[in-house]
Amino acid sequence: MLREAAGMEVVGTFFLAGQEFALPADHVREVVGMPERITPIPLSPACLEGIFTLRGAAIPLLNLGRIFDPAAPGASSEQRVAIVDVDDIQVGLVFDATGEVLRVRPEQRAGLRWSDGQQPGVVAGAITLEDGARIVQMLDAARLVRIDNVPQVRAHASVAREAWRMRFLRQAQGRKCISFTVGGLRFALAMEAIQEIMRVPALQPSVMLGRLCKGWLNLRGAPVGVVDFGALLQCAPGTGDPDDARVLVVRIGDEQMGLLVDAVDDIRPYFDTDILPIPMLGTARGAMYRGCLPNAELGDSLFLAHDALFSDAEVAEICAGHRRLYAAEAGAARAAEKKVGARRVYLAFSLDTGWAADIGQVREIVDFDGPVTRPPGMPDCVHGMMQVRQQMVCVIDLRTLYGMAPLEDRTGCRILVLEHEGERFGLVVDRVDTILSLPDSQRRPSPQLLRVNGPDDMRRDAAEVLEVPGEDGREDVRTLLDKERFLATLRGQLTRAA
Repeated sequence: MLREAAGMEVVGTFFLAGQEFALPADHVREVVGMPERITPIPLSPACLEGIFTLRGAAIPLLNLGRIFDPAAPGASSEQRVAIVDVDDIQVGLVFDATGEVLRVRPEQRAGLRWSDGQQPGVVAGAITLEDGARIVQMLDAARLVRIDNVPQVRAHASVAREAWRMRFLRQAQGRKCISFTVGGLRFALAMEAIQEIMRVPALQPSVMLGRLCKGWLNLRGAPVGVVDFGALLQCAPGTGDPDDARVLVVRIGDEQMGLLVDAVDDIRPYFDTDILPIPMLGTARGAMYRGCLPNAELGDSLFLAHDALFSDAEVAEICAGHRRLYAAEAGAARAAEKKVGARRVYLAFSLDTGWAADIGQVREIVDFDGPVTRPPGMPDCVHGMMQVRQQMVCVIDLRTLYGMAPLEDRTGCRILVLEHEGERFGLVVDRVDTILSLPDSQRRPSPQLLRVNGPDDMRRDAAEVLEVPGEDGREDVRTLLDKERFLATLRGQLTRAA
């Protein structure tokens, strides 16, 4: 009561580059060490080092030195981070060392006045101590968290709280997303937005060629403009294998666009509440980011808002322009699509030969080199047991199960997690190739010769094959995984080994 009557204010001080600053103590939530993992955000200002996750929140890391001088050094591991909180919006502020807690009288404070039309800065005034021998710069906490999408972040927060309640009541709907890499950064996009993933074909020349547009591809008669996603976000050039590059065909309403990315990493399950909202701090194209999808093992991904990908005028013109320029071809493609009928999405993988599985059967894709426990007495076909999202999964080595020769180099192997009657199995495959979207008319019965007198591998348990159009006009045949027949073979093997 006495402090309030006297108008005193409690502030915390800290040091940066030899200067002393202060913040109101009620806006400093905590002080933490420099996070080990910081995810950069493309097109962000120099003062934004990136984002990091702390106790379920995505927090932007703000370099105060670069607010004053964009050429100032970046954050280092020796520095510390103050979590500044204003109206439930948090940012991390980088500093060198903590100072002290002060009680400041009104006469010790001096504010700054800004002329009309002048944009206020982050320094709100100064505190004079020790008869003027010590000057502490007072920061404006509200200016530090002045973020373009603050209303959106607050809305996300209220939605997230309700969604968490729904999740605990088992009413939340699990979804899947595609994780991919561009310029060394990891992104994620909801599966429902992706129509197809393909290797980079020979792109057709376009009158719209430029920094973003790399040409167009003919997707079964429909012209689709291809955008260099790294150029769109001004990312650093990719350093990976060019053969890993893929085109993600994104469809929103009647619009289609191809995103050229460095590599497609995996498929991840997620809940809407897993996506942490990101305050964007003036980042260009900030509406493109829905939030951050954290993953302690694989690294955090920037989750894209697919409905905002077409909001950029140049990107929208690339999509609409190709549709206008090649209207005749697009019209023929639409007519052909109506005749073809329903389409399904498949995950294409390899096990000596080309295979595919209905995407709805695959719960998750995990790396082969993860921790695996192999209890004694297990059959040879059981690679071991591994924990995936708090549930034990029995991992089956398909090559051993079907008497196939072992693979010498298993660095590209992946584990497909399937679920059957509440039990999960992991299938070791040679590699994951791509995602296919095919009409039912391209499903064919498996040749009887393969099932009766064919090669001694998993194809003897297949009932159908897929005819996949190739880039050279020839069709590639992939065997379709029959989960029921596979499980019957597995049960027989386990029974004989018991």
